[in-house]
Amino acid sequence: MSELDLIRAIRRWSSNDLIGDDCAILAPPRGRQLLVTTDMLVDDVHFSLATHSAYDCGWKALARGLSDIAAMGGDPHWCFVSLALTPSTDRKWLTAFYRGLGALAKGHNVSLAGGDLTRSDRLSADICVIGSTPKGRALTRFGAQADDILYVTGTLGAVAASGYTLRPQPRLDLGIELRRLRATACMDISDGLALDLHRLALASGLSASLDEIPVAPGASMEQALGGGEDYELLFSLPPGKRPPRSAIRIGSLFGGKPGKIRLHGRPLSVRGWDPFAHIDRRHRV
Repeated sequence: MSELDLIRAIRRWSSNDLIGDDCAILAPPRGRQLLVTTDMLVDDVHFSLATHSAYDCGWKALARGLSDIAAMGGDPHWCFVSLALTPSTDRKWLTAFYRGLGALAKGHNVSLAGGDLTRSDRLSADICVIGSTPKGRALTRFGAQADDILYVTGTLGAVAASGYTLRPQPRLDLGIELRRLRATACMDISDGLALDLHRLALASGLSASLDEIPVAPGASMEQALGGGEDYELLFSLPPGKRPPRSAIRIGSLFGGKPGKIRLHGRPLSVRGWDPFAHIDRRHRV
């Protein structure tokens, strides 16, 4: 099967006329700013072919990018997927990969607009997702204020407790709701609550105090704090502003050493997924 055969097949699987030229021609929505995110999915790092079906790999590849768009309060529009395929990757696996990706894309009105294909000794996928927000309305990590209340959009640790086999569910609807509420800061929880909250507090120049950790059924406190890949949204609102109905209050922000976190009044160590700090290369699968 040649590269041209694969491109023709992908075009059929995606039912999309954007694929097949040197570049995709896109028209940004009027009066909006573009959001662009990239993410990688590498065998034996973010998933394992032994535990993940091709369908789930396709779903997960897109979900990671969609979650970034959700964290900015955006609407997703297009995605680009580049695959490095091993010699053992067959047409059946590739078909299922694009079906998984396509199922999630269809549910959020996202068009597959292009990508690239090559060979490698390790299977990997690079995803690029393009979305938009109204001008000046994107959520960031940088806007939180002292005394803001911290929330998450759901319980934490379930994905880690499953061995990283649950399908991520990007919180796009909640991200848009938070944009309308003018959340002061927001990000997705991809690398663990402790590490991601440290990043949000550091970006906003504040300290954080946690008094409640919503641990998912079957998960441990450690998995909730550092397991990662929950893809819930972590956000802040001013005191007195009502959060979305599903949101769970976890603490607050205050003036102090930027990035420092306290849990029940005691210092909390920063821990979570950092691919450059984990010499054991534990799987995110």
